[in-house]
Amino acid sequence: MSGAADTIGTPARPGLGVFERYLTIWVGLCIVAGIALGHWFPAAFQAVGRLEVAQVNLPVAVLIWLMIVPMLLKIDFTALGHVAGQWRGIGVTLFINWAVKPFSMALLGWLFIGWLFRPLLPEAQIDSYIAGLILLAAAPCTAMVFVWSNLCDGEPHFTLSQVAVNDAIMVVAFAPIVGLLLGLSAITVPWSTLLLSVALYIVIPVAVAQAWRRGLIAAGGHAALDRLLARLGPLSLGALLLTLVLLFGFQGEQIIAQPGVILLLAVPILIQVYFNSGLAYLLNRYFGVPHCVAGPSALIGASNFFELAVAAAISLFGFNSGAALATVVGVLIEVPVMLSVVRIVNASRAWYERTPR
Repeated sequence: MSGAADTIGTPARPGLGVFERYLTIWVGLCIVAGIALGHWFPAAFQAVGRLEVAQVNLPVAVLIWLMIVPMLLKIDFTALGHVAGQWRGIGVTLFINWAVKPFSMALLGWLFIGWLFRPLLPEAQIDSYIAGLILLAAAPCTAMVFVWSNLCDGEPHFTLSQVAVNDAIMVVAFAPIVGLLLGLSAITVPWSTLLLSVALYIVIPVAVAQAWRRGLIAAGGHAALDRLLARLGPLSLGALLLTLVLLFGFQGEQIIAQPGVILLLAVPILIQVYFNSGLAYLLNRYFGVPHCVAGPSALIGASNFFELAVAAAISLFGFNSGAALATVVGVLIEVPVMLSVVRIVNASRAWYERTPR
């Protein structure tokens, strides 16, 4: 068999090492460590948090590079043309990201924050909280998607293509969708954050990874590439865990000072993630999409571009606003929640492939 079937297929799942098998435990420990360290050493984390360009934190950007470059090394650009055969998976993801996700979050924000939880929250911040949730949902994830896709044996060419399409759409659709849902005639799009993030998390690492890949294959063949990927695997997961420590450390004081507010804001975000990922997963199954495409499709449909959301919230409503806090809650729960979605996707693989569609 040749062509698309060689590229888009059901990959053999490698055995998990001890580190990967107990990743959920390490994530939990890193969350606790981050909160504790952020509370005990706030000045140190504030200093690291100030290392930003256009609201993009540079230490976090370096860690994301360490996470995604090993995934990008696996991508053979000569095989990208085969992704066109997976137009159903691409269509499902675009439908979830742009026709469902922002509007479902607006509904959930109104239902939970504007109504059910209203008596438990500061009245003056209700509308701002809802606005932050909408900003979070209107920006599909970019770099971290490569991590989630890798953890569920996702097809890397599909993942890269889908991220590129989402980035292109985001440039023209983010402002109109947010403006519509927030009732604003015009919004301030943090273009510097958007463009810098795309360059840092997509353009530059893809270029570096492809140049590195070509050099390795030219010098030692695919065996050299495989050896390098085996060595980089633990580094990639280590960077993921250190990112968690930093993110939770940055907000350690906030979490301890407002635990109730943060827990309430997390409810609609959690429902949103599981609803959108589940809907994307089931739609892909209905349309007969291979699991290696359905997995990343579901994960792309559920995750958020939190750098853009936080920057937009600060630009529109201010650093200490409810909107900024709501987007930060999205940052805090992004990794542990998406790991749970990865676990669900992996655990249901046999069902997905066995059940007639």
